Amino acid sequence: MIRLTEQQVLAVHSRMIEMTGGSDGVSDRSLLDSALNAPFQTFDGKEIYPALLSKAAVMCRSIISNHPFVDGNKRIGIHVMLIFLELNGIELQYSQNELIELGLGVASSNLSSDDILKWLIEHAK
Repeated sequence: MIRLTEQQVLAVHSRMIEMTGGSDGVSDRSLLDSALNAPFQTFDGKEIYPALLSKAAVMCRSIISNHPFVDGNKRIGIHVMLIFLELNGIELQYSQNELIELGLGVASSNLSSDDILKWLIEHAK
């Protein structure tokens, strides 16, 4: 399984801000670290989120909810999820409006990791 490093996510965030606007920078690196590692937690030697789509959903929700960046948390949460899935061979079919609704739903606490997982299952090719 291919994981994104903190440095890769920081680079993607900087490029995204450069292309779409906003303020670059991290407000709390520990929150970013927590968000990137949350999907890979274990308990009693077993993965809490063993499925790839579950890991992607938790990562997305964690980045958006932890709010580690100065700006663009919804955008980067969604984008990192999509990159993670693509790197690991999962393709999705979606519209830009669906992505926007997903990000807004997570940010407003209306969508949980389970809701994101359901969305991913529905949109997986």
